[in-house]
Amino acid sequence: MTSTPAVVAVIGGGRMGAGIAQVFAAAGSRVTLVESGERAAAAALDRVATGLERAAGRGRADEPADRVLARVRTVHTVDDLPADAGLVVEAVPEDARLKAGVLAAAERAVGAGTVLATNTSSLSVTELAAALSRPDRFLGMHFFNPVPASALIELVVAPDTRGDVVQAALAWTRALGKKDVVVKDSPGFASSRLGLALGLEAIRMVEEGVALPEAIDDAMSLGYRHPMGPLRLTDLVGLDVRLAIAEHLHATLGERFAPPALLRAKVARGELGRKTGQGFYAWP
Repeated sequence: MTSTPAVVAVIGGGRMGAGIAQVFAAAGSRVTLVESGERAAAAALDRVATGLERAAGRGRADEPADRVLARVRTVHTVDDLPADAGLVVEAVPEDARLKAGVLAAAERAVGAGTVLATNTSSLSVTELAAALSRPDRFLGMHFFNPVPASALIELVVAPDTRGDVVQAALAWTRALGKKDVVVKDSPGFASSRLGLALGLEAIRMVEEGVALPEAIDDAMSLGYRHPMGPLRLTDLVGLDVRLAIAEHLHATLGERFAPPALLRAKVARGELGRKTGQGFYAWP
């Protein structure tokens, strides 16, 4: 039976990183979670614990939460990554310079056989690979939020990515119980490019007074059977995250991805969606 790597490291313990750590630990891997500082590391570990408790409460756990959590440890720097890691997943904020620096440091800390992956949702995997001395061991593994509940991992293949690395990533994806979508590296890949196009148009419709957010979302969820509407999804993803992706795709693909003024205004006011309590909807 195909399994995940015995040792996995995740760099970044935010919502995405903690979710990635959770699913690998639940699949049997020993996970090292990198987060700077005692408080941030403790908060990251608490996110994993909360996610495991939720999974258990919904009957989606094969082991007790405390037994899975025992397979997760935290460290404060990339220099402390386990040298024998089979896979390192970078899950820091969507900043190309930050990601490139983190990935280069990770490569120096682990063995030559370790696969490196970035969880970017839109940045060029090819450009990030330029920071590495072994770009053939690198690819994109785009997890979706919330990671434990999402069925999809989008695998992004750069020109230098070796075929056996892609095959290993496919096997790990399936061992996590996820569905894979393989795409070649291009701006926004498949998921972010299509999802953002719908989300930006929905924001423009609100901006133009075409309809209220609830009506636009109902049109897509009821009329087209989307699990949720594009504006509620934007709130879940984070308006700041959507803006950053839009700015990147605007620069690479042109005016059709120009961020609407309403999106910029909401981000400037700190209305970032669920994580701040207000976006296109109010979140208690």
